Amino acid sequence: MARVPRKQDVPPRAAARKPAPAPAPMAEPARSYAPRGIAALLAPVIRPAFRKRAPAAAQLLADWDALAGPQLAARAAPVKFAGGTLTLACTGPAAMELQHLAPQIIARLNQAVGQTMVERLRFIQQASEPVFKAKIRPVPRRAAPPPNLPEGPLGEALAKLYEGIKPEA
Repeated sequence: MARVPRKQDVPPRAAARKPAPAPAPMAEPARSYAPRGIAALLAPVIRPAFRKRAPAAAQLLADWDALAGPQLAARAAPVKFAGGTLTLACTGPAAMELQHLAPQIIARLNQAVGQTMVERLRFIQQASEPVFKAKIRPVPRRAAPPPNLPEGPLGEALAKLYEGIKPEA
Protein backbone atom coordinates (compact mmCIF):
# COMPACT_ATOMS: atom_id res chain seq x y z
CA MET A 1 0.00 0.00 0.00
CA ALA A 2 1.11 3.43 -0.83
CA ARG A 3 1.41 5.84 1.98
CA VAL A 4 -0.65 8.99 1.81
CA PRO A 5 1.27 12.11 2.89
CA ARG A 6 -0.22 13.83 5.85
CA LYS A 7 -0.36 17.55 6.49
CA GLN A 8 2.51 17.33 8.99
CA ASP A 9 4.80 15.66 6.46
CA VAL A 10 4.34 18.29 3.79
CA PRO A 11 6.88 21.13 4.00
CA PRO A 12 5.38 24.62 3.87
CA ARG A 13 5.74 26.51 0.67
CA ALA A 14 8.25 29.29 0.56
CA ALA A 15 5.79 31.62 -1.12
CA ALA A 16 3.32 31.18 1.71
CA ARG A 17 5.77 32.47 4.34
CA LYS A 18 5.44 36.08 5.40
CA PRO A 19 8.50 38.02 6.46
CA ALA A 20 8.67 38.94 10.16
CA PRO A 21 7.78 42.57 10.86
CA ALA A 22 10.74 44.83 11.61
CA PRO A 23 10.91 46.09 15.22
CA ALA A 24 9.70 49.65 15.62
CA PRO A 25 12.47 52.11 16.54
CA MET A 26 12.27 53.20 20.18
CA ALA A 27 11.81 56.89 20.70
CA GLU A 28 14.30 58.50 23.08
CA PRO A 29 12.75 60.38 25.95
CA ALA A 30 12.89 64.13 25.67
CA ARG A 31 15.85 65.54 27.56
CA SER A 32 15.19 68.24 30.09
CA TYR A 33 17.73 71.02 30.44
CA ALA A 34 15.96 72.54 33.42
CA PRO A 35 18.01 73.11 36.58
CA ARG A 36 18.12 70.13 38.92
CA GLY A 37 19.10 69.79 42.54
CA ILE A 38 22.56 68.55 43.41
CA ALA A 39 21.09 65.57 45.27
CA ALA A 40 19.51 64.30 42.07
CA LEU A 41 22.85 64.53 40.28
CA LEU A 42 24.95 62.92 43.03
CA ALA A 43 22.59 60.09 43.98
CA PRO A 44 23.52 57.78 41.05
CA VAL A 45 27.21 58.31 41.81
CA ILE A 46 27.10 57.96 45.60
CA ARG A 47 24.55 55.16 45.94
CA PRO A 48 26.92 52.34 44.78
CA ALA A 49 29.60 53.54 47.20
CA PHE A 50 27.18 53.57 50.13
CA ARG A 51 25.89 50.12 49.21
CA LYS A 52 29.38 48.78 49.70
CA ARG A 53 30.06 50.62 52.93
CA ALA A 54 27.56 52.51 55.04
CA PRO A 55 28.63 55.97 56.27
CA ALA A 56 28.63 54.83 59.89
CA ALA A 57 30.76 51.81 58.99
CA ALA A 58 33.18 54.06 57.12
CA GLN A 59 33.35 56.29 60.20
CA LEU A 60 34.00 53.23 62.37
CA LEU A 61 36.89 52.07 60.20
CA ALA A 62 38.36 55.53 59.62
CA ASP A 63 38.20 56.78 63.22
CA TRP A 64 39.14 53.48 64.84
CA ASP A 65 41.83 54.95 67.12
CA ALA A 66 39.49 57.57 68.57
CA LEU A 67 36.45 55.28 68.89
CA ALA A 68 38.19 52.22 70.32
CA GLY A 69 40.63 53.97 72.60
CA PRO A 70 44.40 53.72 72.66
CA GLN A 71 44.60 50.35 74.43
CA LEU A 72 42.25 48.52 72.06
CA ALA A 73 43.62 50.31 68.99
CA ALA A 74 47.13 49.15 69.90
CA ARG A 75 46.00 45.51 70.12
CA ALA A 76 43.54 45.19 67.23
CA ALA A 77 42.85 46.78 63.87
CA PRO A 78 39.53 46.73 61.99
CA VAL A 79 39.62 44.78 58.75
CA LYS A 80 36.01 44.57 57.59
CA PHE A 81 32.48 45.41 58.65
CA ALA A 82 29.55 43.55 57.10
CA GLY A 83 26.14 42.49 58.33
CA GLY A 84 26.64 43.73 61.87
CA THR A 85 29.90 41.78 62.27
CA LEU A 86 33.10 43.72 62.83
CA THR A 87 36.21 41.73 61.90
CA LEU A 88 39.30 42.66 63.90
CA ALA A 89 42.87 41.60 63.16
CA CYS A 90 44.97 40.87 66.23
CA THR A 91 47.50 38.43 67.60
CA GLY A 92 46.39 35.09 69.03
CA PRO A 93 46.80 35.92 72.75
CA ALA A 94 45.11 39.30 72.29
CA ALA A 95 42.18 37.63 70.50
CA MET A 96 41.48 35.44 73.52
CA GLU A 97 41.47 38.41 75.87
CA LEU A 98 39.38 40.59 73.54
CA GLN A 99 36.87 37.79 73.07
CA HIS A 100 36.15 37.90 76.79
CA LEU A 101 35.75 41.69 76.61
CA ALA A 102 33.53 41.55 73.49
CA PRO A 103 30.29 42.77 75.15
CA GLN A 104 32.05 45.83 76.60
CA ILE A 105 33.80 46.56 73.30
CA ILE A 106 30.54 46.28 71.33
CA ALA A 107 28.74 48.59 73.78
CA ARG A 108 31.57 51.14 73.62
CA LEU A 109 31.69 51.18 69.80
CA ASN A 110 27.90 51.45 69.43
CA GLN A 111 27.82 54.31 71.93
CA ALA A 112 30.62 56.12 70.10
CA VAL A 113 28.89 55.76 66.72
CA GLY A 114 25.50 56.70 68.15
CA GLN A 115 23.50 53.72 66.94
CA THR A 116 23.39 49.95 67.37
CA MET A 117 25.60 48.96 64.51
CA VAL A 118 28.06 46.35 65.78
CA GLU A 119 26.33 43.14 66.86
CA ARG A 120 29.21 40.67 66.82
CA LEU A 121 33.00 40.71 66.83
CA ARG A 122 35.04 38.32 64.76
CA PHE A 123 38.75 37.95 65.33
CA ILE A 124 41.33 36.87 62.78
CA GLN A 125 44.88 36.13 63.74
CA GLN A 126 47.07 38.60 61.97
CA ALA A 127 49.97 40.53 63.41
CA SER A 128 49.19 44.20 63.12
CA GLU A 129 51.83 46.88 63.04
CA PRO A 130 51.40 49.93 65.25
CA VAL A 131 50.35 53.01 63.31
CA PHE A 132 52.97 55.29 64.83
CA LYS A 133 55.84 52.87 64.87
CA ALA A 134 59.16 54.58 65.43
CA LYS A 135 61.55 53.81 62.62
CA ILE A 136 64.91 52.72 63.92
CA ARG A 137 67.71 53.58 61.59
CA PRO A 138 71.00 51.78 61.94
CA VAL A 139 73.99 53.91 62.82
CA PRO A 140 75.97 54.34 59.62
CA ARG A 141 79.45 52.90 59.78
CA ARG A 142 82.10 55.22 58.61
CA ALA A 143 84.23 53.55 56.01
CA ALA A 144 87.90 54.30 56.13
CA PRO A 145 88.77 56.66 53.31
CA PRO A 146 91.31 55.51 50.76
CA PRO A 147 94.87 56.35 51.88
CA ASN A 148 95.87 58.35 48.79
CA LEU A 149 93.44 61.32 49.24
CA PRO A 150 94.83 64.85 49.39
CA GLU A 151 94.80 66.80 52.64
CA GLY A 152 92.36 69.64 53.38
CA PRO A 153 88.77 70.38 52.29
CA LEU A 154 89.19 68.63 48.95
CA GLY A 155 90.24 65.41 50.69
CA GLU A 156 87.26 65.64 53.09
CA ALA A 157 84.84 66.15 50.18
CA LEU A 158 86.31 63.18 48.31
CA ALA A 159 86.04 61.03 51.47
CA LYS A 160 82.32 61.91 51.82
CA LEU A 161 81.82 61.10 48.15
CA TYR A 162 83.59 57.77 48.64
CA GLU A 163 81.26 56.89 51.57
CA GLY A 164 78.19 57.65 49.48
CA ILE A 165 79.32 55.61 46.49
CA LYS A 166 80.81 52.58 48.26
CA PRO A 167 78.26 49.74 48.68
CA GLU A 168 77.62 48.61 52.25
CA ALA A 169 79.07 45.27 53.23
